[in-house]
Amino acid sequence: MTATGILRDGWRLILRFVKRHPWSYFLGAGGAAMYAFAIIGSSLVVGWITDNLIIPVLDRGESPDTLVMAVVLILGVALFKAIGIVIRRTSAGWLQFSTRKDIRNDLLEHQLDLKMAWFDRQHVGDLLAVADSDTDQGTGVLSPLPFATGVSILLIGTMVMITAIDLWLALGALVGLGLIIYYDIRGSWVTYSMWEKVQAARGRVSSIAHESFDGALTVKSLGRESEVTESFREASDFLRDRLIEVNSTWTRYQVIIRALPQVLIVILLALGAYRVGTGDMTPGNVVTVVYLLSLLAFPVQIIGFVLWDLAGSLAAWKRVQHVFDATDKVGYGVLVADPTKGPAPVSSETVHFGYGDVPVLDGFDLNLQAGTTLAVVGPTASGKSTLCLLLARLWDPDSGRIHIEERDLRSFAPSELPREVAFVSQDAFLFDASVRSNITLDETYSDDEVDTVVAMAGAGFVRDLPDGLDTQLGERGTTLSGGQRQRIALARALIRRPRLLILDDATSAVDPSVEAEILRSLRLADLPSTIVVVAYRPSSIKLADQVVFVDEKTVLGHGTHDELLQSLPAYARLVQAYEHEARRLQQEAS
Repeated sequence: MTATGILRDGWRLILRFVKRHPWSYFLGAGGAAMYAFAIIGSSLVVGWITDNLIIPVLDRGESPDTLVMAVVLILGVALFKAIGIVIRRTSAGWLQFSTRKDIRNDLLEHQLDLKMAWFDRQHVGDLLAVADSDTDQGTGVLSPLPFATGVSILLIGTMVMITAIDLWLALGALVGLGLIIYYDIRGSWVTYSMWEKVQAARGRVSSIAHESFDGALTVKSLGRESEVTESFREASDFLRDRLIEVNSTWTRYQVIIRALPQVLIVILLALGAYRVGTGDMTPGNVVTVVYLLSLLAFPVQIIGFVLWDLAGSLAAWKRVQHVFDATDKVGYGVLVADPTKGPAPVSSETVHFGYGDVPVLDGFDLNLQAGTTLAVVGPTASGKSTLCLLLARLWDPDSGRIHIEERDLRSFAPSELPREVAFVSQDAFLFDASVRSNITLDETYSDDEVDTVVAMAGAGFVRDLPDGLDTQLGERGTTLSGGQRQRIALARALIRRPRLLILDDATSAVDPSVEAEILRSLRLADLPSTIVVVAYRPSSIKLADQVVFVDEKTVLGHGTHDELLQSLPAYARLVQAYEHEARRLQQEAS
């Protein structure tokens, strides 16, 4: 990107941020303006004191009665400056941190509106880096922004005042300040591509760290600790090298930028002395100009900080904007759910679905009567879980329609369909909260309602936990076994009394006898639910009213268990294989 492009895009980014909290910015800029006027005022006071207090004492030995006035002026300027600093810093902090909070909230809201297909194409570590370090870096330019605004006012006021004092000094100051700003802009342009590499490296480090922590069990069980550690070390070293590169470049430019004001002061001091000798200026005028420029040494660097931060902010914001640019959003209608009704019938019309270019379901039809318990059976990778995801509208079919009580799933308004449909997956996710919170999700349910669904889900073990339902679980429920997590997740779905309950192998981690008891209790319970369950074990399949056999990318059979055993050889072979496997496992266990 060119220097002009950085300034253009940076200006747009700043405007985008300022529009979120304009009063914070303008209040901070007002405080910075107070600071700027205080600096100009202090230089005028110093010049006045030189001509009216110091020179009379040194040259003529007089004792002027201006000492009290000088003290009052100095204290007044100092107080005015201090108030400006407090206002500027407080407002700048509010502007930056509020903007960061807003962006993180917007990122989460935007991502949760996207389809699952988008998430499957992302690295979780990268998304975490975008929400954390990229957002921090992207808004970094806001911290010095109000100060830089005040400095701009200060520069304009300085040039006006120096011009009023002496045109030649003003020309010298203009050239020197212009040279400083030129090096700031050039340094910002040089480091832009470096900052892009830094932010990409931060995302890589975050991705490896997240993958290592999330897959710690697999890493340790396979003895891959050293390989994972080495991969993380290489990514960290690369990030370190990129940070050193960008900071070394920044430091080299800072040496020049910080030296230029001092050189400028010496040159103007010599020029001012010459002008005093010719009688065109007074010593107080020279002191005013030199003192003012000495005070400008740090504020002028603030403009440089904005330009340098702008390069880093643009590089980071590019990654944030990539997420905001994702348009693969879930479409919704306006229908409102009615969870008070009984079990819902389910139907579909020639549904086709695939993951990218890989077709999974090719033209299946399904008609399920209200209150039916349906077992979905099929070989591995036949599309059973995909069918469940489509019924819960976690994915949308590529073509065709799925209806619940003759209503297209896509016609529901946001958050309305989950009031009628509950989905429980094989990989039960629990929050780092209490058992009760994981079941109720902090909604209002009575103790009797919680106890009922706990019993129905076969989760009576929670009463034996140290604090019962109030026992705090670790992240993802790591303090529980896989089967215990599944039963709590099932209770979480049941307490909402869904009209359609979808269990995607949601009891696979419990004993066969416990699974059969859970499914039996679900059938006998007073639930307003049609139940769809992915089943492997013959004992579970036999409990279903109907069975759907999925294979060859479609529904090959739909009927009772006995009907499919007689009419569908492929189904019979699969069920017999399940039975043989169950007997083998039982023999090994005994």
